[in-house]
Amino acid sequence: MLVVSAALLAAITGRAGAQAAGASAAPVAQQAAADTALEARTNAVAGQLRCPVCQGVSIQDSPAELAQQMRDLVREQLRTGKSPDEVKAYFVSKYGEWILLQPRASGFNILIYALPVLVVLGGLAVIVVAMRRWTKPPENLSI
Repeated sequence: MLVVSAALLAAITGRAGAQAAGASAAPVAQQAAADTALEARTNAVAGQLRCPVCQGVSIQDSPAELAQQMRDLVREQLRTGKSPDEVKAYFVSKYGEWILLQPRASGFNILIYALPVLVVLGGLAVIVVAMRRWTKPPENLSI
């Protein structure tokens, strides 16, 4: 009887509604925080994948319908607990290394990273050799 009268008193004063609203607000806030974290992870992964339609744009920035579907797939895979590397590996298995905006630095792809450095070093070597030849004093010519 005491429990019923306490519940009745709480209902009359409005405390039960405030407690219930506070109790339901906590899971909603946790869900919103989880959705925000999921969106941030989705955006990070989607920003690393190339849009097959636009080809020079990530699926994060592409307005194409296929890019939207790919973003949804990324979000769903992350929601199921897959890591960002597993999601990217899935897309690489479907589209090949081309789908990554930043290819992995391994195998033949290492040339993408090494070639610019080698070209700059080669250019500097050519400039040094040319400067030495131009500044070399002329040899004494005897007649």
